[in-house]
Amino acid sequence: MQFFWKYIDDLMGKGISIAIITELLFYVSASLIPLALPLAILLSSIMTFGNLAEHNELTALKSSGLSLYRIMRPLTTVVFFIALATFYFANYVIPVAELKWHSLIYDLQNTKISALITPGVFSDKIDGYSIKVKEGTNDQFKDILIHVHTDPAVIKTIRAKEGKLYKSINGNQIFFELHNGVISEELSPQSPTFDSNNQLIENISNTRPSRRYSFNKATYKIDISGFKLSRSNEDLFKNQHEMLNVFQLNHAIDSLQNEADKISVNFLASMKNEHTFFQSQNFKEIKNTNSTGNNELFKPSDETVIFDSLSVQDKITALSTIPPNIRRINQNLDGQNAYMTILNENTNLYFISFHRKIALTFAIIVLFFIGAPLGAIIRKGGFGTPLVLAALLFMLYFVLISIGESLAKENIVSPFLGMWFATLVLSPIAIVLMRAAANDSQVFNKEAWSKFFMRFIKRK
Repeated sequence: MQFFWKYIDDLMGKGISIAIITELLFYVSASLIPLALPLAILLSSIMTFGNLAEHNELTALKSSGLSLYRIMRPLTTVVFFIALATFYFANYVIPVAELKWHSLIYDLQNTKISALITPGVFSDKIDGYSIKVKEGTNDQFKDILIHVHTDPAVIKTIRAKEGKLYKSINGNQIFFELHNGVISEELSPQSPTFDSNNQLIENISNTRPSRRYSFNKATYKIDISGFKLSRSNEDLFKNQHEMLNVFQLNHAIDSLQNEADKISVNFLASMKNEHTFFQSQNFKEIKNTNSTGNNELFKPSDETVIFDSLSVQDKITALSTIPPNIRRINQNLDGQNAYMTILNENTNLYFISFHRKIALTFAIIVLFFIGAPLGAIIRKGGFGTPLVLAALLFMLYFVLISIGESLAKENIVSPFLGMWFATLVLSPIAIVLMRAAANDSQVFNKEAWSKFFMRFIKRK
């Protein structure tokens, strides 16, 4: 539903077949699995251990000498395999699905509306044309008016009593078979003319020449190649960060960092080469390495020029060159800074995608270790209390990953910290709940926690 609300304008009224919509939703659903799977693990773990505790089965197992950790061991193994399968899915399947649905939605966004003509109103859906018909059904129309704007220098109007509309075989053109009509054209205004006294010669006939001719039958062709859904080459999108696995992301990050280093070195060299001092040093190096040829070209002065020793004219000349040079250098620095900022932001997106795939795997494990002890503590199964608790905890998880990703994209925190923010916050909660459920103690027992911290400090 969220996807439909976001892209409803790109899908409605374009004559898209059910097969295309189904294909699009299939690819989108694959990208939503990483969001749904943590909730599924959290809810199922709360329900499972809530049922065990509610029917005293957990108490019976503990009375047999089994600890909660031993009871959870089989399910922990299953969750680890689910986490590994999730990583495999996120690393290899989701990038392909992202590539498919991004390229498909791009093609849909560039596919124009199929309903070209609506009787009684002007239709501007075809670029360069405004078409209005008084009445008509199917492909037969009456009182047709066509304004043509394809040539900005000519205002062209076509009127016809009746006409028929049909498409070409390849679907790239439509043809209007018009009957009993006129064509009016107004050409662009000519340049004004002046007499010998610089007075404007008003000649209305020469200001905007026009022509008009009639026809009994004519066929007008209009290009509508943009109205046909054409599938783009997916190679255009495959280098985006969403379409890469962790190995490709790692290679792309190295390439971007190497590119940034090369750009910085080249920019520094170009800035230095514009300075007179470094130019003289380069001349000296060329002179030392060039033993043949005319050395008169390489004779920079070794004397230090004192500004106060210059003449007034030389001082004025020297000072006049400083402001434009500084402005040029500042402009170059601003442009380089803006380019490097964009490059760093792009690199951050690759880092975010890299850490997202790995953090998702650990988030599933952490949410399991939150849900299982929580179910044992609340002693409620079914879809009542577990569903409410799971929804609240998942909302917390979703808010945390959204905040972390936003902070990482804004370059406020590192991509690692941003994408692992939810896991880092929820891990202590999992530890607290596991300890409380294993010891059958209250979660927020002040005395128990004080004894735990004192014992921990003594061990250290």
